Amino acid sequence: MSCSLFRLLGVSLVGSSLACGAATATSAAIPDPVIDAPLATTKGAQTAVIAGGCFWGIEAVFEHVKGVTRVTSGYSGGAAETANYEMVSGGNTGHAESVRVTYDPSQVSYGQPLKVFFAVAHNPTELNRQGPDIGTHYRSAIFYANEEQKRIAEAYIAQIDKAKVLKQPIVTKVVALNAFYEAETYHQDYAKHHPDQPYIVIHDLPKVADLRQQLPELYIQR
Repeated sequence: MSCSLFRLLGVSLVGSSLACGAATATSAAIPDPVIDAPLATTKGAQTAVIAGGCFWGIEAVFEHVKGVTRVTSGYSGGAAETANYEMVSGGNTGHAESVRVTYDPSQVSYGQPLKVFFAVAHNPTELNRQGPDIGTHYRSAIFYANEEQKRIAEAYIAQIDKAKVLKQPIVTKVVALNAFYEAETYHQDYAKHHPDQPYIVIHDLPKVADLRQQLPELYIQR
């Protein structure tokens, strides 16, 4: 039985980090983006759609990020008729488990959520997997909504690679957002509702701890 199926069934995984390898983020000293959007002068709402492994962990991290007002798990990259967990888990739909981050642009710029994404939310150097979760539906991706987001994301990846702060090049794909489909209700706020589930304890809560420790200026307690 794969680790992904263990996650789906909620089976207790005693010692699973030894069996599969923990899904760790980079925990690297990622610099601020040189090219970024300016802070807005008035309060508002903008979104960033990202993918980097299991959406439970990405969602758990961004629920503690300054300026973020809502985080929603879902699917991006495929068709509407295949945007459900059972089909996406098969790995053949083109979808990635994704998260839509809604944030106030007067509090944080678009580049700041990207910094969290690269620094602690996942490992952007792993191709089509994150730790025990393997397949293209666990790929690393930034789904841009406009040309400004595309420009910032591509420039940031180039900046990080040039700085050589990661051991391997970033494999994150920057692709146009065609649609975001919200995941089933039971996936929303999953880590918050299941803090003692072994997968959450082993793979996701350490990412939240890394956010608090490494990026305290972007961490808020909720």
